[in-house]
Amino acid sequence: MDTPIVAATGITKRFGGFTALNEVDLSLQPRERLALIGPNGSGKSTFVNCLSGVLACDAGSTLFEGRDISRMAPWQRARLGMARSFQIPRPFRGMTIRENIEVPLMFALHHTDRARVRSLAEAALAQVGLLERSNSSPRGLSQVELRKLELARALVTKPKVLIADESMAGLSEPEVDEILEVLFRLNEGGISIILIEHIMRAVMRFAERVVVLVSGAKIADGAPGEVMSHPEVVKAYLGE
Repeated sequence: MDTPIVAATGITKRFGGFTALNEVDLSLQPRERLALIGPNGSGKSTFVNCLSGVLACDAGSTLFEGRDISRMAPWQRARLGMARSFQIPRPFRGMTIRENIEVPLMFALHHTDRARVRSLAEAALAQVGLLERSNSSPRGLSQVELRKLELARALVTKPKVLIADESMAGLSEPEVDEILEVLFRLNEGGISIILIEHIMRAVMRFAERVVVLVSGAKIADGAPGEVMSHPEVVKAYLGE
């Protein structure tokens, strides 16, 4: 097995007396498609925030390509190659779609060459199928197009790892398939992907491996079919 591109060990996060994450381990291999699932309140978003540097962990460490990034800010992790999309797209509605993609290039990665910035932004939009809309306002985008824009904002940094946080929530079945096709293409291009998702049809189709969190602890980690038949996972989703 290859050396993991991401290796998070013993990740623990407390909010006052509440332990949101309790010594969670998670590894991600190069080019792997991994799904992180769990009931509402299981700690998925907290884990993603710790992994991406939005939250500081109370214990544990994260390695990226063997380098300890535990104390790095989100923008520093982005420069190394870790990107994430967010559950709720919040584009700058006073800008064009292309300008929305140029913002992280200029401010997170400090690109200043305008021609280069435009080229990279258009390449990211092409990856998600929005290039023809680049000069339009995001106000006219559908829900699935907004999710694609959110993915493009993450992709423009040329990540090695993409954390896709509920990119399909609220979408119809055909729209879910559209997002899945984008994610498959990105993975085929060499990007390792962590998918956080509640839509089990999408999880089962996309993931090579599934990790399950319940009440801040990891209870299962393995092949999708094996994990979803695990007694503890069935109990967590369906009850006794």
